[in-house]
Amino acid sequence: MGGVLYNSSGLPTFTLTGLPGLESSQRWMFLLLGPLYMVSIVGNGLILFIVKGEQSLHQPMYYFLSLLSVNDLGVSFSTLPTVLATFCFHLRKISFDSCMAQMFFIHFFPLIESGVLLVMSFDRYVAICNPLHYTTILTDSRVVRMGLWAIIRSFCMIFPLPFLLKRLPFCKANVLSHAYCLYPDLIHLPCGDITINNIFGLFIVMSTFSLDSALILFSYVLILRSVLAIASREERLKTLNMCVSHLCAVLIFYVPKIGVSMTARYGRHAPRYVHTVMSLLYLFVPPVLNPVIYSVKTKEIRRRLGKMIVGTKF
Repeated sequence: MGGVLYNSSGLPTFTLTGLPGLESSQRWMFLLLGPLYMVSIVGNGLILFIVKGEQSLHQPMYYFLSLLSVNDLGVSFSTLPTVLATFCFHLRKISFDSCMAQMFFIHFFPLIESGVLLVMSFDRYVAICNPLHYTTILTDSRVVRMGLWAIIRSFCMIFPLPFLLKRLPFCKANVLSHAYCLYPDLIHLPCGDITINNIFGLFIVMSTFSLDSALILFSYVLILRSVLAIASREERLKTLNMCVSHLCAVLIFYVPKIGVSMTARYGRHAPRYVHTVMSLLYLFVPPVLNPVIYSVKTKEIRRRLGKMIVGTKF
């Protein structure tokens, strides 16, 4: 019990960790992470600004893209305070309530992203397989309902997590493996029975990420079947090109997610910096690359960016 830190409310205080073994060089790490935050915040902010200001982009696909950008901003702002404090100012202590709040948002936004990627796959399915009824199927009210579904589902799934942790006794040193609070990291710290926590965590993964990825895969099977029925090779490529941005967004979200899950489950004896790097990839790659991919692959956004930056069309 001597290594446990408690605040005045009797709740434990957690110690954040940067890169294990590189504590003396952690300020330099922010020279890498700082530009990534800037790309994420500026890039996603530009996407929102362009979609709002360009009347031709007021379509379901771009509404979903806007929700994806808001979500990516949420991911970046969720980790920024403690990453900045840990790497730049060596402020490594975080209270229980602050840690629970950060953990909630860190897991809340990726779960929304999974739902948004799912509804975006439905958008691509309708656009390719049933284009004549696209506007009647994806009405504004239906788009709003689909967005609200992704948000409400995420809230209902993540809301119990802080309470499931708060009921447990903490009697260890309470040193976290990252510069932010992650649920898989936190559940290894309590001294009590974490069976319910593990079961609920598995339920969240199976009923959201696993189900969403399976439905996305199924939608692309249907899309591919429709595309292969097109006689012209040029038309097939043109149709498939409509899905490239979304496919890239799916890959850069799920590949790091799978990597983090595999490392947490099977890499317990791996060096601690491996877990840190995998979590950084999971939390930084989608917010940084999503606006880049959509800016490069979407002609309307690229044209507006060209006007903003150099005053000419691309």
